[in-house]
Amino acid sequence: MIEKPLVLIVGTDRGQLDSTAQQLEAEGYAVVCAASLEDIDRVIAGQSNVRLALIDLTGFDQTIWDRCDSLRQQKIPYIVITPQRSTAVQRDSTEHGASGLLVKTVGVKEIVNYVHTLLGD
Repeated sequence: MIEKPLVLIVGTDRGQLDSTAQQLEAEGYAVVCAASLEDIDRVIAGQSNVRLALIDLTGFDQTIWDRCDSLRQQKIPYIVITPQRSTAVQRDSTEHGASGLLVKTVGVKEIVNYVHTLLGD
C-alpha cells in the first residue's frame, strides 16, 4: 500500500485549517493540523514522515520562527502564508529557510497547486 504524503498545516483559524485540510485530503494527501505552538511541537516530535508544512503566520508571535527552524533542521520544507506582503516577513522567511511565501488572500486551489509542485506529485 502506498503511503499518502503527510502535510502539516499550521494556523490559528480553525475554519481555514479545516478547509485547507479537506481540499488536500481530496487531492490524496494525508494531513495533520496544528493550531498552537504546542501542537506544532507535538507534531514535529511525533511525526517523522511529514513531507511539507504550510505555516500561516496569523495569530503567532515571533517564536513561530523557532518552529520553522526546527522544520528546516529536520529537512521538512515549508511554505509561509502571511496576511500581507511585508519586506520583514519575506526576509524572515528567507533567513529561516522557507521554500515559499504566499500572501493572503491566497485561494485553497493555489495552495494545493503549490503543494503539488513542491512535492513533485
